[in-house]
Amino acid sequence: METEIPPVNRVDTIREELGTLAGTRLKVRANMGRSRIVERTGVLMAVHPQLFVVEVEERRGRKARQSYQYVDVLTGTVEIYDTDTGKRLLDFTVGV
Repeated sequence: METEIPPVNRVDTIREELGTLAGTRLKVRANMGRSRIVERTGVLMAVHPQLFVVEVEERRGRKARQSYQYVDVLTGTVEIYDTDTGKRLLDFTVGV
């Protein structure tokens, strides 16, 4: 029986892949707990060592910046989708 050993630094992989998507529009779906799910569409503005920043449009043309951690993408708390195709990007959740 072969067991596949998962990559050690998946957070680094997520950071690198998000770095290639800098400046593109994407949809972020975040599970905030207690059955509260927030979906926002915006532009990936910055990729930092511990988090990434998405600039989203609010009502009346105002803009806001939301930051998310790479660990949240790893655990599936934050999901990232392509705005054009609706396809999920960066699916790193550990399947059973």
